This record gives sequence, C-alpha cells and structure tokens, in this order.
Amino acid sequence: MNASKPLLSVECLTMQFGGLRAIEDLSMSARSAEVTSVIGPNGAGKTTFFNCLTGFYKPTKGCVKLTHPQHGELRLDEMRNVDVARVGQVVRTFQNIRLFPRMTVLENLMIAQHNVLQEASRFSIAGMFCSKSYRRANDKAIENALTWLERLSVRELANKPAGDMPYGVQRRVEIARAMSAGPIFLCLDEPAAGLNPRESSELTALLTTLSREQGIGILLIEHDMSVVMKVSDHIVVLNHGKKIAEGPPSAIKANPDVISAYLGEDDETSLHDEAS
Repeated sequence: MNASKPLLSVECLTMQFGGLRAIEDLSMSARSAEVTSVIGPNGAGKTTFFNCLTGFYKPTKGCVKLTHPQHGELRLDEMRNVDVARVGQVVRTFQNIRLFPRMTVLENLMIAQHNVLQEASRFSIAGMFCSKSYRRANDKAIENALTWLERLSVRELANKPAGDMPYGVQRRVEIARAMSAGPIFLCLDEPAAGLNPRESSELTALLTTLSREQGIGILLIEHDMSVVMKVSDHIVVLNHGKKIAEGPPSAIKANPDVISAYLGEDDETSLHDEAS
C-alpha cells in the first residue's frame, strides 16, 4: 500500500432521508496506523456516517473508497454490508453493546470469525465430517480468539457468559471480538460510553496501541472529549450533517465554530475543561 495514500477516502458524501439531509457533501480521509475521530453534538449525523461507511446505508450521492493492501481500491458504497466486512475488512462496533449474552466470551469471538470457518467447512459439509482442514481452521480461530482476549486482559473470562460481565468488561470483549475478525479499518461507535474514568483511560491506551502496533486505521465516534483529545491524530467535526472543522486536537479545541456548535456560545474555557 502506498504510505502517502489515505486508507479511507470519503468524497462529497450525502445521505438524505426524504426531506432530511443527515449528511451533506462530506469529504474526509483517514490513514493507517492513526486514530481519526468524528465528533459533534447529538444529531450531527455521526452514526449515519458510520452506517454509510459500513454498508448499512447506501448514500444518496458521493463515494467511499478504501485502499486495500490486497484488493486495491474498493468502492465501499457499492458493496453489500457483508462484503464491506468480509472483503474490505472494515469492522465496526455499535453504540449499544451487541454481544450474545448467553454465549461465552470465547464463543462471541468465534462467531466473529464465521467467514473463515464457513469457507473451511465448505459451507458445512467438511464441518459435518470434521475434516482435518476444518479442524485446523477451527483450532486457529480459537487460538486467534484467545490471543485477543489475552491482549485485552479478559482471557480468564473466556468460558463465562458474556452477559454476566460488568459493563466495562463487555466493552473490552466487544473490541476483542472486532479485532479477532482481522480488520484493516476499525470503526468504533462510542466505545467509552458508560465507562468510569479508569476504564476510559485504559481504553485510550488500548486504542493507541492497536493503531500503532497493528497498523490499522481506527475511526472513532465519541462524546468523551478526554478520550478524543488524548487518542486522536486527526479530528473531523460535524454539525447538522455538515463538516464544520477538521484538524489535530490542538486546533479543534480552540476552533470557535466547534465551541459554538457544542455550547451554543463562545465559551472556550468550558470546552478546554471538558477536554482536559
């Protein structure tokens, strides 16, 4: 992959629902080994934007391009959502935790690898007869899952029901599940929601490590400004579906348009306090 070329490029993206434009003429980019945050007040269009990137919505106009290391340039806006994840290796989490609560933590991570296991089972035939190739793929999937549980400090919970875990632990399991799917681009929708200050600090360190060590691009939607300002390499600010600012954290927290959008008044001190 060309290191100078963005991993993700969004060009003139518009998403309209009837007479409502949730996203209007948005252009931005995100790079490998960096954390790009998308912030804005409630109703700014952040989750709609995520849904366009990951194939849940088809944009009204514009395009979303991914520079994939094996497949070259992919038009994500033209792909089915299952292929965005399977072929494009763009994986997301959701604002509300979507683990399978009655399954174990390990089983949740195995489900995230169903595409690989399905191919190894030759769509259930080899799996039914437990062929050597399927056993190898299954063992590799288990090893991969346990590795990510170890990386996120929850391996000892592998055989516990996911729904029995504390909220903060479930957030970590959710990220482990996403990583076990092998993303090159990870979209996280408010991963710090409901976390206490210690858990938020641990999340910040985790996201920095994932982006730097794994070399993946991370796109983050987050309301917790302490997390955003510490972890982000680049920030895009939306308001009423339009981009009103972008740049490094130092520029964003001093931008008067951002301050006005968040607070309704030019109270720079309050935004600095929230980001501290």
